Formats: sequence, structure tokens, C-alpha cells
Amino acid sequence: MLKIWGRMSSINVKKVVWTAQELALDFQRTEAGGLFGVVKTPDYMALNPNSLVPMIEDEGYVLWESNVIVRYLCAKHAMGSMYPADLQERFDAERWMDWQQTTLNPASRPAFWQLIRTPPEQRKDDVIAESNAAVESLMATLDAHLAQRSFMVGERFTMADIPLACEVHRWFGLPQPRQSRPHVERWYDSIRARQPSMGVLDMALS
Repeated sequence: MLKIWGRMSSINVKKVVWTAQELALDFQRTEAGGLFGVVKTPDYMALNPNSLVPMIEDEGYVLWESNVIVRYLCAKHAMGSMYPADLQERFDAERWMDWQQTTLNPASRPAFWQLIRTPPEQRKDDVIAESNAAVESLMATLDAHLAQRSFMVGERFTMADIPLACEVHRWFGLPQPRQSRPHVERWYDSIRARQPSMGVLDMALS
């Protein structure tokens, strides 16, 4: 059985759990990280010296880093569908997964922390405004990309859609105005309609 460590309030854990559900895998999830602790224990750190979630163990094979776990599970269980067999399609998916992790997430994180995890009296409006400006520019890029296709990589759902949808879900859930992005919204609605995403994307932000 696939073992997953991580709390569902983590955007990165959401990616992995959603992937496992999309692939109809039998898995066991252990609460870890944040208030649950575990990640600083010697046993956990022996497997993941970064002391972060998520982490998986699959038939004795241990892996961490959320987008890498998504790739691994899709490559193992959905080669040619969620994990594209065509080399250019695969690396198109890889590119957008990296873009989520290295560009969109760092831009959106400050506003998320300020609006969700910081008491109102301690929030910094300038930090929120700077984060918003950066993300709105990136959302315009994403909207233009999705104007030409149904999913992140062409006309079918792939591994690339999962990290981006988790990020967009978090951004759309922030208690503030945002610009309309019709193509992102159409894509996001189609993603939310997928049965495996339910329970992951329906969770309140925390």
C-alpha cells in the first residue's frame, strides 16, 4: 500500500493525495507537519532530512518533493495518459509544473500567509499588494495559455493540471477581489467537476 505523510492543509500534500485518488490507488495517509509534528522526529528525518511534507513510501521506495511525487505516481500508473508518452508533451507538462513551484507559488504565498494565517491587526497591506500584483500578471499568462487549449497540455487532463489547479484553488479562495480570467475559470470549473478532485479542492483554506 502507498503511504503518504502530510496534513491536508498543505497545498503540496493536496497535490499528492489528489494524484493518488485520480489514479484510484489504495493509500494510507499519516497526519504530519504543522500542529501534527512528526517531521522533526529521528525516524522521519532519516527518510526525509528536509523535515517537510509530503513524503511517500511505495513498496519500500521513499520519495519527497510534491511535484516529483506527482510525476512518479503518474509515470508508474498512467504512462501515456496523465504522464504523456510524447517527449514534447511530457516536457510541456514538466515546464508548467516547475512554473507553478518556482514562479507562481512564491508570488502567491505572501498574500496567502497575510490573509489566511496572519491575524488582521498584524497584516501588512504593502506585502499583500505586492503579492497580488505579481500573481495577477502570472494569471494573465496562464489565462492566455488556456485560451488555446482545454487543459494545461492540450485536450486531455495530465499531471500538469494538478499542481496548477491546487495553486489556483488557493488563490481563488483568498478573501479579496481579483481580476476575471475567463479561460482560467473555465478550466478550473472543469477540474473541480472531476470526482477525484472533490474533497481536495472543496476544503477550506487554512
